Amino acid sequence: MQNLKRYLFSTTFFFLFWLAYTSSLEQSELLTGLVVSLLLSLFTYQSFSREKTQNNIISRIFAFIKYIPVFLWEMLKANLDVAKRVIDPSLPINPGIVEIKTNLKSDRAKLFLANSITLTPGTLTVDIIDDSLYIHWIDLSTTDPAEQKKLISEKFENLLEGVF
Repeated sequence: MQNLKRYLFSTTFFFLFWLAYTSSLEQSELLTGLVVSLLLSLFTYQSFSREKTQNNIISRIFAFIKYIPVFLWEMLKANLDVAKRVIDPSLPINPGIVEIKTNLKSDRAKLFLANSITLTPGTLTVDIIDDSLYIHWIDLSTTDPAEQKKLISEKFENLLEGVF
């Protein structure tokens, strides 16, 4: 019964998204949207919605919406930093690989964090082993693991805990 509720919730969400995306109430569009929503939900309802009420989809969506501007701001800052290093070769480049321990538990959350770090210029996630991310950093400015985590991943990780 719980799986049926999750399936119907996912189908409803996808169908409403379809309606918003197509902005059409034509019968063929509605039927196509319903079929697509039913099929998508069949394959994704278990990962799309969770049984725990404290982790409902609405709060996860709002957490992701809060994440987007932080990610974009950090990406802009990193782009400017790398551009300055390219334009002015006298700026220090001290590359190294650092290990960042994450508090995120799901593999999807760790993957999302790793991709967020990689999409930020100057950092590249090389590997994920258990709760550790190994990151190549363009300017290893500190050797303190807590400070490294603060500079590289903490801003993302805190927000992603609400998403996953």
